[in-house]
Amino acid sequence: MKKTVLLVLIATASLFAVDDGYEVYKKHCMNCHIEMITKDKTIKKFNTFLAPPMIEVANRLNQNIIIADDDNDIKRFVTISFIKEYIKNPKVDYSMCHPMAIEKLGVMPALQLSDAEATAVAEWIIDRYEGSKF
Repeated sequence: MKKTVLLVLIATASLFAVDDGYEVYKKHCMNCHIEMITKDKTIKKFNTFLAPPMIEVANRLNQNIIIADDDNDIKRFVTISFIKEYIKNPKVDYSMCHPMAIEKLGVMPALQLSDAEATAVAEWIIDRYEGSKF
């Protein structure tokens, strides 16, 4: 009986499990986006990159998404919404990369993530790099 109850609890918990943004990053983003690197090392290794380092992606988002009243909750919501849309439908018109990076690296391919995965990785990007400078 105890085994049955435990199995039911584990199965139920897995139905409501929230995706871990870092795990989503490792599975879908890490092959192209380096998680953390300095600006100096980036300049030296730029020709070997497949995509901008994730810290630079986060910094560009933070610089380019401006909320008039500096409401952090609204900025977070808008940034998460932007990341989720861009993951599923990346376009050069919406890219926040430097033109040189787009010329060299192109626009990322669309990723087929669930809404929960896209939300989790978007939140992870914001939280992971909060206050970090490139």
